[in-house]
Amino acid sequence: MARTRVRHARIASLVALSAALPLLTGCGGEDAASSGTTDGKNHKPVVVVTTTWEGAFAKAAGAEDITVIVPQSVHHAPDYDPKPSDLAAVAKADFVLYAPFEPYAAKIKEAAGSKAKLVEVSLDNDPAKAGAEVVRLGGLFGTKDTAAQWKTRLDGEVTKLNGELEAAWPGGKSPAVVTQMFTGWAAGLAGATTVGTYGPEPVTPAQLASLSAKKPAFVLDNAHMSTGTVLPDSGAEQVAIVNYPGEDLDLLAVYRNAAAQLKKAMG
Repeated sequence: MARTRVRHARIASLVALSAALPLLTGCGGEDAASSGTTDGKNHKPVVVVTTTWEGAFAKAAGAEDITVIVPQSVHHAPDYDPKPSDLAAVAKADFVLYAPFEPYAAKIKEAAGSKAKLVEVSLDNDPAKAGAEVVRLGGLFGTKDTAAQWKTRLDGEVTKLNGELEAAWPGGKSPAVVTQMFTGWAAGLAGATTVGTYGPEPVTPAQLASLSAKKPAFVLDNAHMSTGTVLPDSGAEQVAIVNYPGEDLDLLAVYRNAAAQLKKAMG
């Protein structure tokens, strides 16, 4: 399999972009997006994704030509302001992957004049949901076999990590945790007992009193949407959970890294 190419869009001038768009648009026309692909065939889908999170789902599903729009340095992706060079990347795509909480994806496609298929991705690292989403994308890309193989790897990795984390439970008991609304999957990975959830807004005084009264051992904070110390003076240790993969677009690494953080905290 060819090595995945992650091409971050480079900033170009508006003048140069205006001149190039008519040529670029013809490269990602409807025929390429709608013809479909199959494992082993010559055509590989050209995929543009808004962030590394969608990019990791696309890679797991079998895509090899992936362009990431939002730089990893942008901590909160929905705040990103698309650049002219982003339009050039979209104009060549067969598929554009985005999440519903990202308001700019449809505008990117419309502005670029692309006929790419716009695909909404459910970004949830819950293993069952992530596996199902990868398989769905594999069906769209024509790479079902690759997607199925990755799902098997995911299932094996999650089983392994879950066993290691349960072996690290303090006192041999499932720890009580409070999770941010997008970190519940990490609690499941650890076999922890979720006693409360907060976010994405900051915790209110009433929530603070209610959640602290449940005496959680850990707070699983969202590293990308952190509001600071969630339950001060409660005695709960706060663990930052990272949802977004790195530039290598390795979604399995997200599970390994979360497990390492949780294991360290429980140890």
